[in-house]
Amino acid sequence: MKKNLEIISRFQRFKNLEKLDEEEDQAKVITISVDRFGAKGDGKIDDTNAFQKAWKEVCSSSNVVNFVVSKNKKYLLKPIKFSGPCKSSITMQIYGTLLASDDTSDYNKDSRHWLIFDSVQKLVVGGAGVINGNGKIWWQNSCKINKKLHCKVAPTALTFYKCNNLKVKDLKIENAQQIHLLIEKCVGVEVSKLVVSSPENSPNTDGIHITNTQNIQISDSTIGTGDDCISIVDGSQKVLATGITCGPGHGISIGSLGGGNSEAHVSDIHVNGAKLYGTTNGLRIKTWPGGFGSASNIKFQNVAMNNVKNPIIIDQNYCDQADGPCKAETDSAIQVKNVIYQNIKGTSATNDAINFNCSKKIPCQGILLENVKLLGGNGETPNAIWGNINNLTCNNVLPECKKTQKIV
Repeated sequence: MKKNLEIISRFQRFKNLEKLDEEEDQAKVITISVDRFGAKGDGKIDDTNAFQKAWKEVCSSSNVVNFVVSKNKKYLLKPIKFSGPCKSSITMQIYGTLLASDDTSDYNKDSRHWLIFDSVQKLVVGGAGVINGNGKIWWQNSCKINKKLHCKVAPTALTFYKCNNLKVKDLKIENAQQIHLLIEKCVGVEVSKLVVSSPENSPNTDGIHITNTQNIQISDSTIGTGDDCISIVDGSQKVLATGITCGPGHGISIGSLGGGNSEAHVSDIHVNGAKLYGTTNGLRIKTWPGGFGSASNIKFQNVAMNNVKNPIIIDQNYCDQADGPCKAETDSAIQVKNVIYQNIKGTSATNDAINFNCSKKIPCQGILLENVKLLGGNGETPNAIWGNINNLTCNNVLPECKKTQKIV
């Protein structure tokens, strides 16, 4: 009995110490509101300077910081960089709206970014607020809308660059000037519960663009834009996307890779659980002829499609004519290998539901389709194109993997 009381006493002391530690940690958390630095939040007065002053204090604090952007306010912002490294971890709670300046001259110093977090570690950005890129002026002056105009870059709405152990959650990102959310050169990223939206005819407005990033999970997000819902390009590894709803847009894309005869590598990409509605592509791998490198260990699983124009496509002869002349075949290509399509069902809006346009010089290698059923809009069986593949395996696939079907 005495021994039991001693054990209980030690346990109670431990719990008391644990409680004190928790209270001490909570006491170390400070809240900093951008309003304290003169931000008006009326959607008319430029609040950039107030955000810069607030960030300077946030980043220099030795305490854990809760950086608050107030609810029911709209903060007009020019391009701004939130630079690290910072002294402690930061949670940025965006409850209101961040609205981009639509004066294109404001972006003369940096035409590629609006909001950028650079080298900030252990950062959380959330709060259920809105990030509005105010992109209409950029779309109107795009060479993809007006063919007479010279092609030039437009800002990405929200960029995270070299931010490790990053969480982005519970946000609405809309009407980006170009890309909505860019994750670049980060390690250890969780993106969840985002709503990303812009008009279907807005050019180059990718939803989430991932480059040179490792160990990233994207979950439970709805994306409808004028370009890829998710695009994964060079240097990206160990990417998991779950619970994605996509449409309108260009689907979920790996690539493009290898543009300008460059080297590119992506690997260990897993899309598990997605719904695509009316997109111009479904699950796409696209590489430029003349590039070199690899796209490998890719799995698309448990995907439902409704009226998707190109449900399953690998294009090793990809070319965007707006970027210059194209060569259909060259002596080099990105190697596409070890790709799995499993439990893919739905309807195709075009006659070719499956299109493997692989390179004659560097054929696709190790493609598995299992439990795939794609029908036309009226229930008819569409076509499939099988071109230049080594080790193609089909188990329970419709349209069937037949050599008589449109060999390329």
